[in-house]
Amino acid sequence: MRRKLVAGNWKMNGSLAANAALVAGIKEGLPAQACDVAVCVPAPYLAQVQAALAGSAVALGAQDVSAHASGAYTGEVSAAMLNEFGCQYVIIGHSERRAYHGESDAAVAAKTVAALKSGLTPVVCVGETLAQREAGKTNEVVGGQLDVVLEALDAADVARIVVAYEPVWAIGTGKTATPEMAQEVHAMLRARLAAKSVEAAAKVRILYGGSMKPDNAVQLLAMADIDGGLIGGAALKAVDFLAIVQAAA
Repeated sequence: MRRKLVAGNWKMNGSLAANAALVAGIKEGLPAQACDVAVCVPAPYLAQVQAALAGSAVALGAQDVSAHASGAYTGEVSAAMLNEFGCQYVIIGHSERRAYHGESDAAVAAKTVAALKSGLTPVVCVGETLAQREAGKTNEVVGGQLDVVLEALDAADVARIVVAYEPVWAIGTGKTATPEMAQEVHAMLRARLAAKSVEAAAKVRILYGGSMKPDNAVQLLAMADIDGGLIGGAALKAVDFLAIVQAAA
């Protein structure tokens, strides 16, 4: 059985004071863990949150990584830099990066390769817009996004990634895919993984990232191929984040 993962994506939120209070609340209320827990924070706060999490069972993650190891890439952050701050996870290809920064499937694949080379666990995001879903193109779009990443990896590396399905139409909108809708896409993604490596497909955790909240987490996490959540808004409130962690336990 795959161990569930609940990862908070703070997006571009936080302050020194707010971060300290949030991490303290998470640490204080963290249940005896039957799942993995991580928080992915803005780059300027990596040092602060690394120190705040010291000695806890909560892993640290970043929200993006450069495909380049070093060099004249102003504003970029390399995988080696993230390693120095104790990051274990890094979100790659979030829909907001794809939409607002023009990240292509090829760029997502290159960043995934860079993360894996440095020992980071990439959380590779895939998802469709409302127009694509209504046009019946969900499997084509979402499966195609994953396929480009898989083509860049060998079977051993595939087993080291995490996939996050985030229907773009359900992020920050209050809309959520029903558990059955989400499961259908997760099962399709598992099949795509199995086409590359059956062994890897059995190991890879596929998270749901479309407005998972305390009131729907239990139902979503009960689905066979939903192995946790990539949590946005609910990750900014310790009580809500912990409720989702408890649902995954």
